[in-house]
Amino acid sequence: MPGSTRSARRRWRARGAVALIRAHAGQVDRVVLAGGDGTMNAAAPALLESGLPFGIIPMGTANDLARTLGIPEDPAAAARIAAGGRLHAIDLGLANDVPFFNVASIGFGVDLTQALTRDAKRRWGKLGYLVAALRVLARLRPFTAEVSCGGRVLRSRTVHIAVGNGRHYGGGMTVGEDARIDDGRLQVFSLEVASFWRLLLLLPSLRRGDHGRWQEVMTAAGQELEIRTRRRRAVNTDGEITTRTPVRFRLLRGAVQVFVPEDAPAEMAGISGPPRAG
Repeated sequence: MPGSTRSARRRWRARGAVALIRAHAGQVDRVVLAGGDGTMNAAAPALLESGLPFGIIPMGTANDLARTLGIPEDPAAAARIAAGGRLHAIDLGLANDVPFFNVASIGFGVDLTQALTRDAKRRWGKLGYLVAALRVLARLRPFTAEVSCGGRVLRSRTVHIAVGNGRHYGGGMTVGEDARIDDGRLQVFSLEVASFWRLLLLLPSLRRGDHGRWQEVMTAAGQELEIRTRRRRAVNTDGEITTRTPVRFRLLRGAVQVFVPEDAPAEMAGISGPPRAG
């Protein structure tokens, strides 16, 4: 089955990345990861364990973490940043103790992950996300969820819940207008749309990040939250299905350090404030 194959690939990739970092942690001063968001996600446990800073050479389909950090897609330019950029501390989210950089989702995000095959990525590139999304939208069914955050329990009849740590996900979608990967909070939104057509109208706002202005979108933010559903549902973290509801989210503030462009402005699209180095 495609889902089983995807899970097997992820386990193999995670073991390989973690084993390499662990094996050489005492001999190097940084880790350089060449790949997409799945590669970054697979390496996250070893980055946390070793404390090593890392650089990114974007070679995936979406490269949302690189986009958040202002790292160019050109491999040579990205390699120069990995070798001599400035260090910046960023947050890491945990979903039932599974680390993620960008976003975790339930509902539409999981269905999209299952629909977006490796062949579609190769054939269509970033356009593959749109092609798969249109197929998934046509068969969406709402579900009921309870979101506990900041002492409140919010009940939502939804087709999609996303919990964002970073700014970008899903090939350039935006968690929120002010979302940053170093702002010390997780941002959650739930799409409570009643029809396929209403969700289509929402898509441009989801890309810009101003969907929180819509009446059909429930939002909240905090360092910890929990989501429960009537029946157990799969949870997608950084494009991989890794856990199931009920799911408890936590934030690790400034947990890892990454090399970002040296000449980038103090405030970029996905990081905020003065760089927190070393």
